[in-house]
Amino acid sequence: MLNKTEQTQVISLIKKTRELIYREMRAARVTIKGAADYVTNVDFAVQDFMKRELELRFPDIRMIAEEKENKDLYSNARYWILDPIDGTTNLIHHYGLSAVSLALYEQGEITFGAVYNPFHEEFFYAAKGQGAYLNDRQIFVDENVKFSDAVVSYGSSPYDKSRAKKLFPLYYRIFMKAADFRRTGSAALDLCYVACGRQHAYFEQDLKPWDYAAGSLILTEAGGAARGWDGGKLPFLTNADIAASTKTLAEPLMDMLCEK
Repeated sequence: MLNKTEQTQVISLIKKTRELIYREMRAARVTIKGAADYVTNVDFAVQDFMKRELELRFPDIRMIAEEKENKDLYSNARYWILDPIDGTTNLIHHYGLSAVSLALYEQGEITFGAVYNPFHEEFFYAAKGQGAYLNDRQIFVDENVKFSDAVVSYGSSPYDKSRAKKLFPLYYRIFMKAADFRRTGSAALDLCYVACGRQHAYFEQDLKPWDYAAGSLILTEAGGAARGWDGGKLPFLTNADIAASTKTLAEPLMDMLCEK
């Protein structure tokens, strides 16, 4: 695990991406990787900066990142898991809901996670066993809500629209049992919003490790629950279907996701 000094160093590095992001956004170069799947000069600039700076300070830790080829991953190793910009479509459309997400994976678990939205100046972070924080204020999930009063966020799997026919009837069933839905376009922020009580549950299929690694630790350190749709532990080195919520709502959410 990172010690306190190392945590401070990493947090400082992530916060330095704000100026870089705003500068690169002015250039506004965008390419398309696939259906509704974009990458920008901002993604590459942030990734290059974080990779370079982390290698200088932690040369023994490899990086797994969205805009990078990831091969030969081992469960007993240590990795940084980076999404340089989670919510790239939001970034392109100046939506204000995009974040830099960084996690430290160590031998099967996430021990440090940070999610930074430079547009709202919100920095979420957590270290295993040390609680979760938003801008240095400790945060907790809102456990005093039943499902009928819950604000639930969902992901629509825009990169694989073949899932829509099966997923949207599921969304309807859950929506009818909740107070309301949200769709932010950033898995990392959705997990953090459950962690700080703005939302009470979040679910999405086929998330990449960099989408959920950091946010899942922040949520669990805030007292919430994050697991796969099968009820199992999150893998962190492979894609996963995520069910995240307060602990009180974990079983009701799981029952709805598994309902035939």
